[in-house]
Amino acid sequence: MDQIIVQGGGELHGEIPIAGAKNACLTLMPATLLTDEPLTLTNAPRLSDIRTMAELLQSLGTEFTSMQDGKVLSLSSHDLTSLTADYDIVRKMRASNLVLGPLLARAGRAVVSLPGGCAIGARPMDLHISGLEAMGASIELRDGYLHAEAKGGLKGAVINQGFASVGATENIVMAATLAKGTTVLNNAAREPEIVDLVKCLRAMGAQIEGEGSSSITIQGVEALHGATHPVVVDRIELGTYMIAPAIAGGEVELIGGRMDLIEAFCEKLDAAGIAVEQTNRGLKVARKNGRIRAVDVKTEVFPGFPTDLQAQMMALMCTAEGVSVLEETIFENRFMHAPELMRMGAKIDVHGGHATVTGVEKLRGAPVMATDLRASISLILAGLAAEGETVVSRVYHLDRGYERVVRKLRGVGANLKRVKEGAADE
Repeated sequence: MDQIIVQGGGELHGEIPIAGAKNACLTLMPATLLTDEPLTLTNAPRLSDIRTMAELLQSLGTEFTSMQDGKVLSLSSHDLTSLTADYDIVRKMRASNLVLGPLLARAGRAVVSLPGGCAIGARPMDLHISGLEAMGASIELRDGYLHAEAKGGLKGAVINQGFASVGATENIVMAATLAKGTTVLNNAAREPEIVDLVKCLRAMGAQIEGEGSSSITIQGVEALHGATHPVVVDRIELGTYMIAPAIAGGEVELIGGRMDLIEAFCEKLDAAGIAVEQTNRGLKVARKNGRIRAVDVKTEVFPGFPTDLQAQMMALMCTAEGVSVLEETIFENRFMHAPELMRMGAKIDVHGGHATVTGVEKLRGAPVMATDLRASISLILAGLAAEGETVVSRVYHLDRGYERVVRKLRGVGANLKRVKEGAADE
């Protein structure tokens, strides 16, 4: 099993290119199921989750081609050969459930296994199911699979989500593009990935208004056509690498970064004493004079502070001056990185959905174990600021969400390597 070994203590200088968004690309890929014409995605990230989604779509009959070193994906679903998303694939990744809406819309039937992914909370399918049922679908859970059918096709409806679920919003919007009549989704998620999906669907001929707001209106059409669409930049990778010079010192420019994607996060960095500047190439980040200051953080749905940056922010707060409180409101079980940071000398007290972090002067290198995707990178970031050597185990999670992380951090002067017995570093 791979490990990443980090030697801490050095400042970071240079630039890091930011990839296309994992969560956007995983949503865009199932949109191919809505049409029999080709869909081409550019600026795609090179991640294991992308390969998993490709495998799932291929099992349904999609023709998939990866080009330009994985940055361009060509998908064609002109002939669906199966309507069953099998457990053996779906269990690897929660985003697999996003084939449910498109299959129902196009074929009128779907059998989709309940999904898997990181062990950070239940993340149930109830909002997906209730939304599609409001559009006329009949859905039954049997033997771990959702058996869905829409006799006579899906029909437009007014859907009031109890929670602004990103996944449910994506599934419902895709399904509604081919439904008969008008669908209005209230309390819709507002994330940039939703906006990116709508841009792609509109390029495919969908009639949608209101993306980026809490109410999205979709007028169903007879059919969608092919399109070429660039994947939006990954705001979570962007925020993660913004933490790197903040925690280690130095100045790094994140190529392709946009402040509008993570304004709430940038506000917290500014309050902590981190300078963030928009340039004509991206975002430039540097620690201001002296030790960073403690700030409180509460995760919220967009445009609030992203839950996917909470672990990285906790790593930063471990060496801040003062006491910070981090409140996690999106997922339960998302403080599993805290005990590992404590192995490095961090002072953290977790009570339910709150973590109180008392900053220390220095972290110390230690052997630690990653529990999920974002925890993995938070431990690497902590290692950059620690004295001595940090060995992060179970880093296979990283490959799901960060492309070539060792190469990118080395490029700005970090001292780290990925090791595996009998294999070379990446």
